[in-house]
Amino acid sequence: MGITLRDGPVAEVVVDMPPVNALTVRGWAELAAAVRAAGRDPATRVVVLRAEGRGFNAGVDIKEMRADPGHTALVGANRQCFEAFAAVYECEVPVIAAVHGHCLGGGVGLAGNADVVVASEDAYFGLPEVDRGALGAATHLARLVPQHLMRAMVYTCRNVTAAELHAFGSVLAVVPRDKLRKAAMEVAGQIAAKDPYVIRRAKESLNGIDPVDVRRSYRFEQGFTFELNLMGMGDEHRERFR
Repeated sequence: MGITLRDGPVAEVVVDMPPVNALTVRGWAELAAAVRAAGRDPATRVVVLRAEGRGFNAGVDIKEMRADPGHTALVGANRQCFEAFAAVYECEVPVIAAVHGHCLGGGVGLAGNADVVVASEDAYFGLPEVDRGALGAATHLARLVPQHLMRAMVYTCRNVTAAELHAFGSVLAVVPRDKLRKAAMEVAGQIAAKDPYVIRRAKESLNGIDPVDVRRSYRFEQGFTFELNLMGMGDEHRERFR
């Protein structure tokens, strides 16, 4: 269990944090470190980011937040989520997110910053932040859904399915759950077969023409989460969640 990096031309970063893959501050830091290590390895041609268990990712570990009488866990989670999302976006090689089950909160940050998303038929995506007294990852949701749907999802905390995202073109393929890893590895194999120098420059060039600075945009969102916590909304809504 934990965060595992499996080296190779197609590197795999696997999250296995039962029961729902909600990550602690340390978990987010380890995920960021694994993705960065994979991208810096000259032998790596593509990274597949996937998870074991019930779902892809359930965001931050609310229990860790509740156990902290101050704001250390909140600050740590915000910083390490920022680092994990940035690690995916800035990875020197393409990152394929293989999403199954729930992809919520921080999961959307990971999938939204990936280069390619492949999902299982049971996958769904959403930002429950408003119901948790927080904000964030709308930056990344906006890379998956149209603008007005993104706003509706933030305000109402509704989810969208993998099939809906496939219709928008933000999910490349939707497959049965037991075929998910195979489907992700097939796409990874196609990328890994290309000239690795060209692919690394392609990743760099695509990030360079991105219309949104995802680091700055997400950091701006995080400031409102701090405000909500200072005003007491964070603790109030986390207690309701419990």
